[in-house]
Amino acid sequence: MLTHCPSCQQPLQFTTEQISRLEQALSHLAAGKLLTMKCPLCRQAIALDKSGQPPQKNETQVQPPPPPDLDWLHTGLFQAEEKVEDVPMALVLHPPGEQRKRIGEALETVGYQVFVADAPAEALERMRFVNFSCVVFQDAMEGSLAQSSFHAHMRALPMNRRRYMFYILLGDAFHTLYNLEALAHSANLTVNTGDLRHLDIILRKAIPTYEELFGAFLEELSAQGKG
Repeated sequence: MLTHCPSCQQPLQFTTEQISRLEQALSHLAAGKLLTMKCPLCRQAIALDKSGQPPQKNETQVQPPPPPDLDWLHTGLFQAEEKVEDVPMALVLHPPGEQRKRIGEALETVGYQVFVADAPAEALERMRFVNFSCVVFQDAMEGSLAQSSFHAHMRALPMNRRRYMFYILLGDAFHTLYNLEALAHSANLTVNTGDLRHLDIILRKAIPTYEELFGAFLEELSAQGKG
């Protein structure tokens, strides 16, 4: 029987009658079900399995992989071996300033023609008439991604447009080159603001990897008229 609260760690003192009722309830508990009670001290919920103990955590539960090791980025060991081609235009939605200038310069080094926008409405208007190959968005432009009309627009784009855009999210909370995080936010790449000084190297690594994974697939779709 449980002797201490899992939340407050204080000893639980039950009367003989309470123990009897608890044991009776546990005896009628179906397999795989939990009995919930409240700690009389901290009032937090306590879940008990049929043995009268909190259920054991599943140690085999799948955990997401950690963010990638970026030692190579800070030491400058990565050497680009491929030249990015056929990616002529990039749209940068970021507040004016030194960071936006640095982003533009990094994009130009890998072959993009860069257009900047100061506000989401301006960016959306440009996207009506230009098929950008790359879109860079600073996540705090509209408060948060959950509130962002621009991010919602990118997520809702028809796939015949979206699959040809390399969507990059920038922000203080992101992990650079963490593919699982990018996927969770419907992006192709996430970059932490602190790594912007290495953005040209990051792009030279990320874009060829993306093209290696999806290039043949996109070419086949285009050939079949399904692009």
